[in-house]
Amino acid sequence: MNIQMLTALAISATVIGIAFWIVPTNSEVDGGGLPAPTAVIIDGTQIVDITAKGGYSPRVVVAKAGIPTVVRLATKDTFDCSASVVIPKLSYQKFLQPSGIEEIQITADQATGTLQGLCSMGMYNFKIKFEY
Repeated sequence: MNIQMLTALAISATVIGIAFWIVPTNSEVDGGGLPAPTAVIIDGTQIVDITAKGGYSPRVVVAKAGIPTVVRLATKDTFDCSASVVIPKLSYQKFLQPSGIEEIQITADQATGTLQGLCSMGMYNFKIKFEY
C-alpha cells in the first residue's frame, strides 16, 4: 500500500467515526425502535430513574408536564465523565459519587418542554420529554 491509499483509508475511517458520533441513532430518538420509557408517578410526584455509567440509560424518558418531578441519577462504580452531570435548563452541575443515588428536584413550573442532561464533556446525554 502506498501513502495515498493509507491516507485515504485513515480519512475514511475518521469521517465514518465522526458520523457515528454526531448523527443521532434510533436508540437516542426512541429507545431503539421501542417506545421511550415513561416516568412513574407516586403520591403526586413523578420519578425518573436514570443510570449513569458509560453514558446514561435510558437516553430518552417521557414524563407528564406540570408535575413536580424527581430525577434519580444512579451510579455504581462510575468513574467516567457521565459522573459529571450538567443540566443547563436547571443551572445544575455536579460531580456524582462513584456509587449511590443523586436526587434532583424539578418543580412543576420547570417540568415543561425537553430537559437535557449531559456529561461535562458533552459526549453523553439524556433527555426527559415533558408532555401534556
